[in-house]
Amino acid sequence: MATRILARDPAGLRPARTRPMLGFALLASAAAAFAQAPVYPAKPLRMVIPFAPGGTPDAQMRIVAERLNPRLGQPLVYDYRPGAAGSVGMEVAARATPDGYTLVAGTVGAWAVNPHLQSHGFSTLTDLAPVVLVATAPAVLVVHPSLPVHSVQDLIALARKRPNTLNYGSTGVGGFGHISAELFSAMTGARMTHIAYKGAAPALADLVGGHIEVLFNSAVVTVPQIRAGRVRALATTGARRLALLPDLPTVAESGVPGYENSTWTGIGAPSRTPTELIQRLNREFAAVLALPEVQERFSAAGASVVGGSIDEFRTFLRAEYDKFGRLVRETGMRGGSAS
Repeated sequence: MATRILARDPAGLRPARTRPMLGFALLASAAAAFAQAPVYPAKPLRMVIPFAPGGTPDAQMRIVAERLNPRLGQPLVYDYRPGAAGSVGMEVAARATPDGYTLVAGTVGAWAVNPHLQSHGFSTLTDLAPVVLVATAPAVLVVHPSLPVHSVQDLIALARKRPNTLNYGSTGVGGFGHISAELFSAMTGARMTHIAYKGAAPALADLVGGHIEVLFNSAVVTVPQIRAGRVRALATTGARRLALLPDLPTVAESGVPGYENSTWTGIGAPSRTPTELIQRLNREFAAVLALPEVQERFSAAGASVVGGSIDEFRTFLRAEYDKFGRLVRETGMRGGSAS
């Protein structure tokens, strides 16, 4: 009787005719694993806003969310955590569960300036993962209409004549408004008193109400008050004039050569958030920011959309962190708790 010989696989472990069955089993196992994998996002995402409602990050995120929410299939839920020029909210995000469901919209002050002024037991460079750089924008220097100044030079003259009697507001020590005013004072000798707020909106409200006299504030929330005549605009802090306010000179054009300062908003997540989720979020945010209608709305508010990759934001963030570290050292600025 003839002996039946079965072909074996290269490893010689089993008859070759069993290999198709093994393949089917592997496919079935992979399909089952895929079916059990959680869909992301499966619930709303928390967007920490490190300032009071109505400020620049809040306004910008609401523009983005209109297009982002349908792409993600889940809404952004806003969690306002004002205090310490944004550091309170940044720390809340840094210490959150790194599961892709907590993000933070921080500004230049919160990301790159305040860490040089205040110690909060966390690092914006190592405890937060960059997701995307949203936009950049200059500030607008505005005063209460009752103040007898109509130009930057008028303000400088009055502040020199009455040192530390004019009050200017900001979002706190290390905030963009604070840095803008300190740089202005250092370059002009115009000494003013700093009043810290938990957000741009309450600072602007106090300017409109006459409780403070001066404010360096984002055009996003200030232009409507300028147009309504509730505040008087003197200049913008950017390198170029704003298309939104083409007749308004820059501070540099107004007799302070070399003065330039712009804010920016960037999205971050807890540092241990899985890389694939950070990449997904970057793609979704970048796609929304590339939409012409979104760019037009930012431009109308005096900001320029950036977008770009995670690595581009990381490189930009490091450069800004180092730049403002030098500024803090050179001007002798001191930190402290913002009220």
